[in-house]
Amino acid sequence: MPLQWVRSLIFNAQMYAAMLVLGIVYLPAALLTRDGALRACHTYCRWVIWTASWMINLRVEVRGTPPTEPVLIAAKHQSFLDIIVIFHAVPAGRFIMKRLLMFAPIIGQYGLRIGCIPVNRGKRGAAIAEMQKRVAQGQARPGQLIIYPQGTRVAPGAMRPYKVGTAVLYEQLGQECAPVATNIGVFWPKRGILRKPGTAVVKFLPPIPAGLPKDRFLERLEREVETTSNALMREAGFDQGAQSAMRKN
Repeated sequence: MPLQWVRSLIFNAQMYAAMLVLGIVYLPAALLTRDGALRACHTYCRWVIWTASWMINLRVEVRGTPPTEPVLIAAKHQSFLDIIVIFHAVPAGRFIMKRLLMFAPIIGQYGLRIGCIPVNRGKRGAAIAEMQKRVAQGQARPGQLIIYPQGTRVAPGAMRPYKVGTAVLYEQLGQECAPVATNIGVFWPKRGILRKPGTAVVKFLPPIPAGLPKDRFLERLEREVETTSNALMREAGFDQGAQSAMRKN
């Protein structure tokens, strides 16, 4: 384990160094067109996935069929790596992201160039209204709009409610929704340096058709994503019962 920690430290350092280098190299293309920014981001994602496979022995497997048409993607969020894998799996992804990330070096500038939608975290009603307005303004941009229904990273075994904002967007867009489950948090935790070896899975589930009532949609989304994510985590050797017992103690 000490050796894996050192390998993880080196991997993390080069991952952020690569973000800076590629961000500078691709800057002219990114400033010219959105496609240039997308190419930069996809190149970075390929780099992280490739270096993870041999530097820390963490491989990535994408299951199911990633959408290529304009669609709402609602995904389980456990770590930075699931952002990378989901984005890399689709041709023109853009995220609902925290407004603070706009001011982060490289990430903020490229996020805006690919069409990410920054939203203030605050009162729920104001945040939803802001999100609806910004999504409406950006609807002309083709691609896949990616949202995390729980609003933040959630560690394996932890529970957090699915927020109504995802259902509001689903109704506003009038598009089908592609649910996404994952077990990445078993290998790449929310905090800390250590990255565990193994095979991390991101699974695109069958799409939920457009037109369902918001409450039925949200209930179905949560059931399908949580059930599949729990199964993937068990497949990766995660003992949810043991984790629950530890939290109670």
